[in-house]
Amino acid sequence: MTHRISRRTALTAAGGSALGLALAGCNLGPATIPGEGGAAATGPTLTFRVADNWNPTHPSAAAIDEIFKPRVERNSGRTLTAEVYHSGTLGNEAELWDGVRNGTIDMAVIGTVMNQEFPVMLISDWPFLYTDVKHAKDVWTGRIATDISARFHEQFPTTEILGWAPNSARTFTSSKPLTSVADFAGQKFRMPANPIHLGIANNLGASAQVIPLGELFSALETGVVDGQDNGMVTVRSEGLYEVQSHIYETNHIVATLEIIANTAFLDRLSDDQEAIVREAAEESARWAWDAYLESIDADRTFLGDEGLTITELTPQARQEMIDRLQPLLDQLYAENAWAPELVERIQAEG
Repeated sequence: MTHRISRRTALTAAGGSALGLALAGCNLGPATIPGEGGAAATGPTLTFRVADNWNPTHPSAAAIDEIFKPRVERNSGRTLTAEVYHSGTLGNEAELWDGVRNGTIDMAVIGTVMNQEFPVMLISDWPFLYTDVKHAKDVWTGRIATDISARFHEQFPTTEILGWAPNSARTFTSSKPLTSVADFAGQKFRMPANPIHLGIANNLGASAQVIPLGELFSALETGVVDGQDNGMVTVRSEGLYEVQSHIYETNHIVATLEIIANTAFLDRLSDDQEAIVREAAEESARWAWDAYLESIDADRTFLGDEGLTITELTPQARQEMIDRLQPLLDQLYAENAWAPELVERIQAEG
């Protein structure tokens, strides 16, 4: 079904203020302070940095502000202070990943930029893997997430995944008509530097170009590319709706964001502090999934009110898209011996 609502002429602008950088892992000495949530917290006072590449309104970024930071600071009796940097202030996703690995950034909320080194992370972008978003939440807040996190730490001993939050159910947008699978032919789409995303665009008859998220708005505005794929939450939070006219609600990927910590940072914490950080990260991920699930209808309404044509993917079109992607799926299974068993485990959760 396709909806059309007149585009508003007024545009909203998001303001922001520059944040001063503080020394990561600054140890200010011992403290014993009554924790607001119960027993006194003891240990060194520590300021640490948490960074992401998202607007603060994105559920996974908002979870850091609303859940992680206040709970860590309150439950540690103010012996821990989290300085939060949104919107790529400390770098793009690849730079944040490098920062966490080498310890210049204590924690980050990033996608799967490490998938070339650790191919199991490709599962986050596996097309048409879930029955719905609730299914994805159950997977990434359960045992499967725990198992992959352990394997991740073995591969990257200087880092640990503390939680799996939602990126979004990815949809396609374009400045050209995009209401059927046939409309992909000949269009240019920005895709992440990920072989699955690139393969999806190519298998659908489009051409793909890798462009960092921070440069995407300009690329769409100037016509370097016609469209892109991201969740409606990102289309809204990044203002992409201002330079796009169509949304095809394909939900072809329900992608994750990982809350990743530097292991040396965790080792600097007392046992109580480490437990507080880990619990707050897990709760932040759960909160983000719930917030994202609640946001989907609101985002759809907002984007429709902004004048975008929103086309839902019919069951017939979904199967047509899956059929078009079969060569990509065949290749993924052939190249990744771990994939059949893990995909089967995930689909069994639905």
